[in-house]
Amino acid sequence: MDIFSILSMIGGLALFLYGMNAMGDSLVMLSGGKLERILEKLTEKRIMALLLGAFVTAIIQSSSATTVMVVGFVNSGIMKLTQAVGVIMGANIGTTITSWILSLTGISSSSIVLQMLKPTSFSPILAGIGIICIMTGKDGSRKKTVGNILLGFAILMFGMDMMSSAVAPLKNNPAFTGMLTAFSNPILGLIAGAVLTAVIQSSSASIGILQALCISGAVSYGTAIPIIMGQNIGTCVTAIISSAGASKNAKRTAFIHLYFNLIGTVVFMIAFYALNSVLDFAFMSTAASAASIALIHSLFNIGCVILLFPFANHLVKLATLTVRSREDQPEESEEPAPLAALDERFLDSPAFTIQLCKNAVVEMAALSRKAILLAMEVHDTYSDEKVDEVIHLEQTVDHFEDVIGTYLVKLSGRDLRKEDSHLLSLLLHSLSDFERISDHAINLAETARKMHDQNLAFSPQGKAELDSLSVAIRDIMNITATAFTTSDTVKAGEVEPLEEVIDDLVKEMKLRHIARLRGGICSIETGIHLEDTLTNYERVADHCSNIAVTMIEVRSDMLDMHQYLDAKVKGSDPHFRREFDRLKQVYILP
Repeated sequence: MDIFSILSMIGGLALFLYGMNAMGDSLVMLSGGKLERILEKLTEKRIMALLLGAFVTAIIQSSSATTVMVVGFVNSGIMKLTQAVGVIMGANIGTTITSWILSLTGISSSSIVLQMLKPTSFSPILAGIGIICIMTGKDGSRKKTVGNILLGFAILMFGMDMMSSAVAPLKNNPAFTGMLTAFSNPILGLIAGAVLTAVIQSSSASIGILQALCISGAVSYGTAIPIIMGQNIGTCVTAIISSAGASKNAKRTAFIHLYFNLIGTVVFMIAFYALNSVLDFAFMSTAASAASIALIHSLFNIGCVILLFPFANHLVKLATLTVRSREDQPEESEEPAPLAALDERFLDSPAFTIQLCKNAVVEMAALSRKAILLAMEVHDTYSDEKVDEVIHLEQTVDHFEDVIGTYLVKLSGRDLRKEDSHLLSLLLHSLSDFERISDHAINLAETARKMHDQNLAFSPQGKAELDSLSVAIRDIMNITATAFTTSDTVKAGEVEPLEEVIDDLVKEMKLRHIARLRGGICSIETGIHLEDTLTNYERVADHCSNIAVTMIEVRSDMLDMHQYLDAKVKGSDPHFRREFDRLKQVYILP
């Protein structure tokens, strides 16, 4: 084997790994978070978990990715440890699909139909279609993602072909065949397979490399079988690394994956080689094919599932004994569930992750709304307990903003689809508005506390007017929260006319208050507190307007708030004017 063959082998391996990575990432992006949501909503039935784990892994072509995803689900509390067992078992079955696809390279026939089934025959066609989709598709579009999948698959198969061609001359090389013969030792072969898979962190890729070597005809069954066993152990490294720094249950999930593969391998190796010592299998010295590698891989993984499925609870107990809980440490994170779900392991699945962020911001919106409504109650019936609760809610909202904001910044650096990029922009814009609404709730509660401490009260007329304004504030908060939660831009369109009405109500109340001051009905002290209350109410309406307008802008790709508001308020939108006039008749000061 000369230097050029070595370079060809290295180049083929590089193309193979790059193609597999590009295809896998694009498949995840194309799924749009649907696969992750399927796993997230798992039923308690373990057989269903197994089937879904196999299905998801077959789609994204990576058991490591599925297992890391499961570690993230368990770490964030979305999935129970007992559910994770079934998914992990299913992932081991789903990953065998890749080896069957790669085995098509071994097809040899004079039939044109069969020849066209060889990936090297149809890969150029897929590459051509893929590059056209990439060049004509917009960034983040479904068309471009499909193009990346097709091109990634073509590159993968070209790399596989290059590796096979490079190692073909080694069939008659004594040094090479001698090295492979050493791996026929079960222990050495198992270690070699485990190390190779641990290094490249993909059992599918390591199986593909083994299949490429098999095409040369130099790899016997005696060499291939222990390597395949080791590959199943090596793939556990990815999940174990991923669980570092995670919750105890997340670490247990990684150990369940390890124990499942380790126990299955030990049982298979002992049973198989015990039988071989008695029956002396003749096929062990014959050359293995790419298809036979896929068959062994599938039979082993399916056999492990059949063997260990009834003992799934024992795997959970074994992992729990390995990762023990200390009585002086909390078992899980004390973070609210929506924040705990923002696990960094999900950043590799942006379409799913952005929905988790949306869920967290929806919860934040509910907290802000609750804080405002509670602060308004404090003005009606003062209570120190309610003021303390408003303060607690505001602090919680601040924490939500910090955690979600940091997570969204990390997510913004990922490759996002167009619709996900739009949602990210909306969340980033809305985050600060919901946080500021809770700040105004604090201001309102503090104003009520000062009036209570100073034994002050608004005049009956001023109180009646404030009650009317409070109804409008309550309604605009409810409309905004509902529109944001349901992503309803039609509902969001109801916010701006009401915000304009609130502005007019505030102006009218200020004029009336000045008149009462002149008449000696109200004092200067209560006037100061009324001014603070009106300012905070008006600011709350402004932030609701910001959120609603951003929703509409993002949906229509028009990122100019001033342009939108000018079109509405200055009268060029007749629907807006009709709605504004209607609402002015609804919200009338007494």
